[in-house]
Amino acid sequence: MAPVTSSYEVTSSIPPARLFKATILEEKHLHKILPQGVKSVEILEGDGGVGTIKLTTFVEGGELKTAKQRVDGIDKEKFTYSYTVLEADGFNDVIEKICCVIKFEPSADGGSICKTTNTYYPKGGAQISEEHLKGGKEKGLGMVKPVEC
Repeated sequence: MAPVTSSYEVTSSIPPARLFKATILEEKHLHKILPQGVKSVEILEGDGGVGTIKLTTFVEGGELKTAKQRVDGIDKEKFTYSYTVLEADGFNDVIEKICCVIKFEPSADGGSICKTTNTYYPKGGAQISEEHLKGGKEKGLGMVKPVEC
C-alpha cells in the first residue's frame, strides 16, 4: 500500500520563535510541560541536531510506552523541524515509519499557526486506519496548548 499523508494546523497565542523553542529546541524538558503525557526524552545518539536518535518515554497508562525518532532537519530561522518516528508501541504490524514535518508560522494576532504534515508508511499490504491519522492530530494539539499555560 502507498504512504498516507495527513495534515493539520493548530493555533496558539504564543509567537513562533517562543513556541518553537519550547516544543522543539528544549524538547528534553517536555516532561515539565506535559507531565500528564511525557515521562522523558533521552538522546540515544548524536548531539540534538540532524541525525540524532531520541527515545521518548510516555507516562504509564497512556496509549504508548515509548517512541524512537530520528531528527531529519531543523531550521531555527524558519522555525521548521522534520523527524521520522522509527519505532513506537502503536506501530504493531501496520506502520513501518512516520515522517513528520512541523512548521511554525506567525498568525495575524501575533501568535502562531503550527502546520504539521505526517506521512505514514505501512508495512507490506497493511492499511492505515483513520484512528492512526486522528491520533497524530490529537498529539499535536496536546503538545501546543499546554505551552500557553
